[in-house]
Amino acid sequence: MSEILTTILFLIAVIDPLGSVPVYLEATKHFDEKYKKRIAIRASVIAFFILLFFIVIGQLILEGMDISLDAFQISGGVILFLFALTMIFGDGKPEMEKHLISDYKHVTIFPVAIPSIASPGAIMAVVLMTDNNLYTIQQQGLTAVLVFVVVVITALLLLAANAVQKRVGAYGITVISKVMGLILASYAVQSILTGLKDFFFN
Repeated sequence: MSEILTTILFLIAVIDPLGSVPVYLEATKHFDEKYKKRIAIRASVIAFFILLFFIVIGQLILEGMDISLDAFQISGGVILFLFALTMIFGDGKPEMEKHLISDYKHVTIFPVAIPSIASPGAIMAVVLMTDNNLYTIQQQGLTAVLVFVVVVITALLLLAANAVQKRVGAYGITVISKVMGLILASYAVQSILTGLKDFFFN
């Protein structure tokens, strides 16, 4: 049970559902409430299938390129760490992704589904968390289910975005996003250390 909670906490940190709220509100500000809800649901579904695709195909790509587990853990950890640093020291996920909006008529896939929900960090994380060399099929299946749970949480937050924004505030969302970055950075460092340890001592 504790392992499931840890995984959910990590997925929440890397997907950062709360951080998607301001991005979604900015992206959908020209639409009526009915269409906004449709965008929230569609974007969440698309984001989940993108993450699921990398859960299934990511391992095949690694094996096809003959990349060792140690190399992937180290490189994946470095990428996640750099991603976490942008969350901590940058403008914050909401502000960075708001600037990506150039076409307000087509926002479901970009930037709401990608990169707000299915971010590069989230994609890298799910591939790391479903490596065939470390996790059984049952564990990988559980990870996929937990990814679905976190995406559903994200969808619910987007559907209640106005209320969430009023309750937490833009500044509060930015602060929480940076805390999520700290958690992600810790996981990234752990992945790097594990990869280095296995490379040098196994």
